[in-house]
Amino acid sequence: MVSTPFDNYLDLVEAARALGIHPQSLRRLIKQKKVPAMLFAGKYLIERDKLEMFKANYDPRPGRKPIRRLL
Repeated sequence: MVSTPFDNYLDLVEAARALGIHPQSLRRLIKQKKVPAMLFAGKYLIERDKLEMFKANYDPRPGRKPIRRLL
């Protein structure tokens, strides 16, 4: 199988599905610079490993999140 340069990237819809959120919500997170993405040919591309790092700390539930304090 030949790997393409884009094997390591997800498009907006695929990444949103991986996070369990609506693509529009992910677009908002990208615009807020919370999710690193690049625009390529009019489509957002998100690196798989960066998405996994974001997903590890992301809570998809709406509303304000409790602030975790370090003791």
